Amino acid sequence: MKITTLSDAGVNLIKQFEGYSATPYADPVNIPTIGYGTIRYPDGRKVSLSDEPITEQTAIEYLRHDAHSAELAVDSLCRDDITQNQFDALVSFAYNCGNNALKTSTLLKRVNSGTGDIRAAFVMWNKADGKVLRGLTIRRNKEADLYLS
Repeated sequence: MKITTLSDAGVNLIKQFEGYSATPYADPVNIPTIGYGTIRYPDGRKVSLSDEPITEQTAIEYLRHDAHSAELAVDSLCRDDITQNQFDALVSFAYNCGNNALKTSTLLKRVNSGTGDIRAAFVMWNKADGKVLRGLTIRRNKEADLYLS
């Protein structure tokens, strides 16, 4: 059966790495962010640092809304026989790096060809502003662990 929706385990993986913030903050590359990594509200407005706090339940709703775009990207770009764990790992990647990053990545090429070092392809994406970030290295390895499980 073709997988098209992020599982609760996938949501929890994203939550683990995004971390919850009720109030807006500047992320490592200075993008205003709220909740679990939301940079745009469901109505399309960009998050600003002066926005009102949100509840954790609202943050989860925003995460699921934001993840839908990544779900659609993974569904349209990846082969149809990937498992739920693989789908979840790829959605987490696209949620964090962006759909265009997935579209042009070595990771996608390796997923679709079924060849090559998947872990290395995830870990290539461990930088922000050209600097290796420990948190991104850990996240990419967790995504790879999930993908390979």
